[in-house]
Formats: sequence, structure tokens, C-alpha cells
Amino acid sequence: MSASDDSGRNLTRAWAAPVRAVTRIWTSPSKAPGQPDRSAIVDCGLYVGGVRQSGSQGYADALAEARTRGDGFVWLGLHEPSQSEMAEVAGAFGLHELAVEDALQPGQRPKLEQSGTSDVSVLVLRAARYVEHEELTETSEVVETGDVILLIGDQYVISVRHGSTCPLAPVRAELETKPNLLRLGPWAVAYGVTDHIVDRYVELVEKVEHDIDVLEERAFSRHARGGVQRIYQLKRELSEFRRCAAPLQRPLATLAAEDAEVPPKLRRYFRDALDHVNRTVEQVTSFDELLNSILAARLGQVTVDQNNDLRKIAAWAAIAASQTLIAGIYGMNFRFMPELHMKYGYPVVLALMVLLALGLYRRFRRSGWL
Repeated sequence: MSASDDSGRNLTRAWAAPVRAVTRIWTSPSKAPGQPDRSAIVDCGLYVGGVRQSGSQGYADALAEARTRGDGFVWLGLHEPSQSEMAEVAGAFGLHELAVEDALQPGQRPKLEQSGTSDVSVLVLRAARYVEHEELTETSEVVETGDVILLIGDQYVISVRHGSTCPLAPVRAELETKPNLLRLGPWAVAYGVTDHIVDRYVELVEKVEHDIDVLEERAFSRHARGGVQRIYQLKRELSEFRRCAAPLQRPLATLAAEDAEVPPKLRRYFRDALDHVNRTVEQVTSFDELLNSILAARLGQVTVDQNNDLRKIAAWAAIAASQTLIAGIYGMNFRFMPELHMKYGYPVVLALMVLLALGLYRRFRRSGWL
């Protein structure tokens, strides 16, 4: 056996152990069976007397402590939980299977389901966000939507988000600066989340109004071309936003009523949110009517432009036809025709053709065809 063979085998043995170790690391499972790839829990806080308690603990322990103290509640924030994660949460909080189904299903209409003070209430909200863009085109995304589902019990509130439209970290931070409001319990969190979403509605409406102003200015400009697709795209985006805001009026009206199953001090807050939603829906309706008017006017303008183009084409065709008529007559191969043997017959005919063309052009210009 040669020395080169021995050195090759030694090199192979030296690399065998590291390769097997890397292979085990690469192929070994990185999580226990049944464990999700990521945690859906964004934050979990225990609030007693309107103040968040220090320290971190699991939601089950936090709920047990809240029930022990009696004047506390737990706010558990979830983002796109899996079915297994939601099943664990449901077991810890004693959620009904229908409430779990609502929490896992995005794209629902805003609604409020209440089964009594001892059971969980489900408040479904649709969040909306304005998408910034340099110029509105026929494919521009103007409104981005998401879902926030609130499961509200006696001593807990579970917020479940779908999509990245409405992060709730700012809401939690703002509410934690208002202990007097948080003392009112889980429904104070429901109001804070609802108010945050409604405020985003108001901001979106203001920015869409600017888009409509720009669209209207361009639609009626002197050299406007196209624009129908942009108007229709904005109408579609507004229709998507209306599906978020309009159905929310009934749930907020229920929460603002005198017999609502919420703390009496919170009813005025929900009435304020309802007033903002009502105004937003009215603005969106007026925007849609304005876009319908702009679209109808733009279509009429397109028709007028097409008629003008057809008149111009007809006028130039008439001018060309007069020249063709004279040239066609003198292009016939008849032997006896007038002015065939005149010395100045050719320039006379050319001058006649030019004068006829100029006369027709002047007549069409006066009538507005050219």
C-alpha cells in the first residue's frame, strides 16, 4: 500500500466525525413534536387596579392570579395563532368552541356576539391602513385591511390579530398610561383597540380625499388622457374600506346603548367612537358619489374627444377626396378632354387643387371641425 493511500484514509477519518456531527445538527428536529414554528403570543400582561404588574409569567398563571385578587384582569395578545395554540389558550381560559372558531377565521364582517355577563363576548373589528404611493395608477393599492378579534371575559381579554395592518403595541402603551381607564376592566381594552382602529379610519379618509382631489384635477385638465382605470381602481379600494367601517356601526351602537353589558362609564366612550365611524361612513359615501360623477363626466369627455377626432378625420378625408377627384378625372385615358393641350393647363389644375384644399380647410376651421 502506498503512502498516498494512507494519507488519504487518514484525511477521510479526520473529516468523518465533523461531517457526522453537522449532519446530526442539520437533520435533527429543532422543535419538539407538536410545537409551533413560532409563538403567536405577542404580549401578556396582568393588570390590577389599572396598573400592569411587573414580572413575566404565562397566561395561565396570570389568569389564576387575576382571579385570586379579584380586581385584576389579563390581556393576552396573539398574532395569527395556529389551531393548536388557540386550543391551548381555549383550555386555559375556558373558551367556547365557537369563540375559538371566530378567532381563527380572518375576513369576517365586524360584529358583536354577547352571550351574557358570565360568558365570553366576541368583538370582530376590521382594521384599515392607507398605503402610501407616489402616484395613483390603475393597479395602486390604496387601502390595506386586517382583522382584530377580541375575546372578552370577566377577567381577561384576548386580542387576536390577522395581518400586519394594525399592531396593538401602541394601544397597550397608551392604555398603560391611563390607569383610571384600565380600572374599568377588560372592556376598557376593547374600547382602546376600537378607538385606535377608528382613528386610523379617520386618517385614511383624509388621505383618500387628497387622492380624489388630484384625480379630479387630472380628469378635467385640458390635456387629460385616460384616467378611467384610475377612477375605477380608487372606487374598488373605497368599497373595500366601506366593508370595514360600515358594518361596525351596529356593534358600536349596541355597546353605546344604555342597556349595554359594559361598564356605564365606558358607554360614553363607545358613543364617541360610534360618532367617528358614522362620520367616516358618510364621508366614504360622499366620496363614492363624487367618484361616480367624475367617472361619468370623464366618460362623457372621452366620448366628446372621440367625436372631435372623428370630425377631424372626416374633414381631412373631405380635403383629400377633393384632390383625389380632380386627379382622378385628369388621370383618365380619354383622347378628347378639355385643357389637355393647353400650355398652362397643368399649373392651372394644380392651383385649382390648392385653392380648393385651402377653401375647405378654412371652412372646416370656422365650423370647429379642425
